[in-house]
Amino acid sequence: MSLPAASRLLRSALRTHLVPVARVTSKPAKHTINAWEQAVALTVMFVTILGPSGWILAHLEDYKK
Repeated sequence: MSLPAASRLLRSALRTHLVPVARVTSKPAKHTINAWEQAVALTVMFVTILGPSGWILAHLEDYKK
């Protein structure tokens, strides 16, 4: 009995074992980040990601014209 190619590919993919690409080790941080630096970083990320989306949603009626 012959299996279709897609079925054979799926079976061979399920049989393979994943080899770790990188070894992850936990070490103490080289530079500690204080609360002020964390607040600035989170604010920049918030504005960068959500700012443009908020602008578009706030001006949606203008874009419809």
